[in-house]
Amino acid sequence: MIPATIPDTHIFDIAPKAGGAPWRIFLYRPPGEPPAGGWPVLYYLDANAVAGTAADIMRVQAAWPLGTGIEWGVMVGIGYPVDGAYDSVRRSWDMGPPPGKTYPPHTPDGPDVRTGGADEFLAFIEDELKPEIARRVAIDSARQAILGHSFGGLFVLHALFRRPLAFSRWIAASPAIWWEGAGIVDAAESFITEAGERSGRVLLIAGEYEQALAPFQIGAEDEEKRRAGFEESRIVDNTRLMAERLALVPGLRADYLPLPGETHMSVLPTALNLAIRHAFGREG
Repeated sequence: MIPATIPDTHIFDIAPKAGGAPWRIFLYRPPGEPPAGGWPVLYYLDANAVAGTAADIMRVQAAWPLGTGIEWGVMVGIGYPVDGAYDSVRRSWDMGPPPGKTYPPHTPDGPDVRTGGADEFLAFIEDELKPEIARRVAIDSARQAILGHSFGGLFVLHALFRRPLAFSRWIAASPAIWWEGAGIVDAAESFITEAGERSGRVLLIAGEYEQALAPFQIGAEDEEKRRAGFEESRIVDNTRLMAERLALVPGLRADYLPLPGETHMSVLPTALNLAIRHAFGREG
């Protein structure tokens, strides 16, 4: 058998200079020479789960720009050196805004699960990962986008409020705005009040069935538990309201896009396709 590879993607691990566990990076490089100003770039989280999807979306669509409106760009997926789609323990720490909390282990023999490391993760991306990517491939620093889903969407919003100049495009899919008392809402209000004139675009995405049962979930054994989860998280309402609030910031374009027929997990590949269009689309 011939093992499958991810097209045009180089995979490497990078540890923080201060020490600690490495992240696994999935670096997609387009064919050909870069533009004079360098390639636009999309950073995306949960790369173990979707790096192959990202590469296929890009190579299928960017090869036909007149038909798709999408041009070539660099993609930087951030994941973990694990075999599965997620490392839930490290993901919780990296993407959870401070101050964070401690939760029971995800597995019987696992460690306690901590949140609150988002500032450290953001510092790694800005101060260590971005320079490493720029060393490997020509990047247009003015055209950098970031995508995160669920906890990752929460992290994208946190990054926007902490370092609003880090990216020019921000894509938050199904952001966990409700998490830990919805503290991100307070951060958003401070950002809106203090922001002044800004630039850039924010795209907030939620699926139709993130706050209502999908047809196949009606009558399922976890129906009541799922309904209670919807009532607590209110992902659709919270995402829409966040977009409406951010649209008040002068110079910052914020859009809410509901996706028909999608659940919290099925929304991910659709959101990735939209993020690629948002980052590399000819419409800007």
